[in-house]
Amino acid sequence: MLYAILCYNNEDVVCAWSKEQDDEVMARLQVVTGKLRDQGRLGPVARLMPTTAATTLRKTRDEPLVIDGPFAETKEQFLGFYVVDCATLDEAVDVAKDLAEANPGGGSYELRPISAFFAPREVA
Repeated sequence: MLYAILCYNNEDVVCAWSKEQDDEVMARLQVVTGKLRDQGRLGPVARLMPTTAATTLRKTRDEPLVIDGPFAETKEQFLGFYVVDCATLDEAVDVAKDLAEANPGGGSYELRPISAFFAPREVA
């Protein structure tokens, strides 16, 4: 089964990391993702830009409203995701634990089974 591991953290803290700190975190995360890739269990991975770069389309009764910024004010922001192929939820939890160990500080990981996955077409 494919699982999405959604990564949440305080983006003010993450964005305040020095380039060296960020490079260290990314290197530790690449150890985890490298193992999954070598096992053929790693799908798409994305690190999102900060919410200051976000645009939200809010559905209304009339025309959709497009606004700058994130959908909601929260203490933790959605910073990225991993798609992993795991036989069980317990296996997906183990992957999330490995990611959490590689990533310093607080935050949380939300795990969701994926009900439909469509491979992207090549973009020119």
